[in-house]
Amino acid sequence: MFLVSQADTLRQLHQDHLNNYNNQEQQAIELIGLLNKLYNEQDVQVTLFGETLDTTSVGQLLAMHQKAAIREQGGKPIAIADTLAMVRVLAASGDVQSARVDVGQLIATDTDIQTALQAIDTSGGTVNEATDVVLYGFGRIGRILTRLLLSQASSAKGLHLKAIVVRPAAAGDLAKRASLLERDSIHGSFSGDVSVDEDNNGIIINGRFVQVIYANDPSEIDYTDYGIDNALVIDNTGKWKDEAGLGKHLQSNGVQKVLLTAPASGDIKNVVYGVNNDTVGDDTIVSAASCTTNAITPALKVLNDEYGIESGHVETIHAFTNDQNLVDNYHKSDRRGRSATLNMVITSTGAAKAVGKALPELSGKLTGNAIRVPIPNVSLAILNLNLEKAPQSTEALNDFMRQMANSSTWQSQIAYTDSTEAVSTDFIGTKHVGIVDAQATIVTDNHATVYIWYDNEVGYSTQVLRLATQMGGISYTQIPA
Repeated sequence: MFLVSQADTLRQLHQDHLNNYNNQEQQAIELIGLLNKLYNEQDVQVTLFGETLDTTSVGQLLAMHQKAAIREQGGKPIAIADTLAMVRVLAASGDVQSARVDVGQLIATDTDIQTALQAIDTSGGTVNEATDVVLYGFGRIGRILTRLLLSQASSAKGLHLKAIVVRPAAAGDLAKRASLLERDSIHGSFSGDVSVDEDNNGIIINGRFVQVIYANDPSEIDYTDYGIDNALVIDNTGKWKDEAGLGKHLQSNGVQKVLLTAPASGDIKNVVYGVNNDTVGDDTIVSAASCTTNAITPALKVLNDEYGIESGHVETIHAFTNDQNLVDNYHKSDRRGRSATLNMVITSTGAAKAVGKALPELSGKLTGNAIRVPIPNVSLAILNLNLEKAPQSTEALNDFMRQMANSSTWQSQIAYTDSTEAVSTDFIGTKHVGIVDAQATIVTDNHATVYIWYDNEVGYSTQVLRLATQMGGISYTQIPA
């Protein structure tokens, strides 16, 4: 009798869990429809602790809520039912336009959505227009940017990818470009539809036509011939890094501004979004700095504000990159000619120096080196810091970084993990710029060692698009403020 009773209990437990999950799935399906409607009709984006809620997968949406509950470290769980209730109110209120609403922050602080909306002046608010975007170069970063831009629901506002510029190539190039976008050995298949329009020399991605332009130099292109005007060119080639070279883009008809996805030289501002993007102003040429600079600068900023940084060294354990050789061969740079897949390769990095450009108070205080290792993506920065004020303990410093990661100010730039099982592949595809590994933190008196994981492709590209949004004159009301 006991075995029968136990079997019935387990059977009922199984059914209860299944019913609960099925109920959550139905809520997720309704939520996806409302999220797409808000984005398309009102230019309203809903986020969960800074991360845009996924609108392509029910499973992914539920997983994001589960991770958010874990992130709260014993705080109020983020139930999808709570998110759905808030989004229903948003969808019913047609007054809210061009806004980013963080339901995670609202739920965590027990803020009623109606109260939050009443605190925002929706009269005469900004209504964003469409901004044409051209990707100059279609390598790793170019394709990741394309995926991020075109995986969202279509909208008449915001950043509109209109064209991709690549060097002239042989027949069949268009199909190869589309295939590289659709299939990726690191990030998997693109969650959408990709097809080639040979007649018009373009690629159709999730129903949106993207012109492919072949050119050796910006001077060869008149973008207005393709219906593109006042465009933001995102240069992913790294070919030009100074004002003279990047200024060529501005001489092309239809171009208004240029954003470089590499560190710039000369007087061009190297910008880390969230740290010094307030300095951009009316600049027509801006650099988004490097992936490493973006990963470490936000953490260095908050650590310097809290403890003061006297000096330090940044060591980057970096995934190999396309400029290295697969097998030993000639290379103009020292050591990079040796096989990237077989060696750890010590090389220089300008990331530590670049931090000083984004964060002048740390100028000259940091040194840096990099070690390229035989993995294709996800890197790790080790911050060895001498602090003015000693943290009370390793736990105290970790608690501070966790608070920063959960704050509305830094939640998009700083993330936090205390998993004892975390390894590099766990962070493939993360849109968080830098993830503090609490298990590896070491504090000894005034010295602290902090480890920061980062997806040097997706995390960086997310930062690039934040900066591109600002340069395109697109702004959003933040809820909560």
